Amino acid sequence: MSTEDAGKKYSNEELFSKAVRAGKRTYFFDVKSTRAGENYLTITESKKRFDQQSGKFFYEKHKLFLYQEDFDKFETALKQAYEFIATGEVPQSYLDEMAEEEQRKKEREFTNVEFEDLKKSEDKDDDDSSDESNEK
Repeated sequence: MSTEDAGKKYSNEELFSKAVRAGKRTYFFDVKSTRAGENYLTITESKKRFDQQSGKFFYEKHKLFLYQEDFDKFETALKQAYEFIATGEVPQSYLDEMAEEEQRKKEREFTNVEFEDLKKSEDKDDDDSSDESNEK
């Protein structure tokens, strides 16, 4: 079955699901498909809570939607976070990314000045000076 057929057949249905129980929390990893057949991941954190007013338990849920075009970036960030936790040091890959971003930022701020622009500026300054001397 192609991804396109899967998208039509399973639109908004779970294609894959995995629950991870962690103390009072449960994490659900659910793969779903958009109408266009693009797969995406929802990560749901569910916590059992007690409502004092009603005297009943309820589940508080938080969802994160992660689309396929962002998987690589998410995976990289997660690996960097794991590496930091494991070593206590900022990963070199993170430092490299920050240096590249800083370089891109500097390049965007750079203004290209042409020699013609300098000549126009000098001519304008000369005109302004002659106007001032004429006023005296």
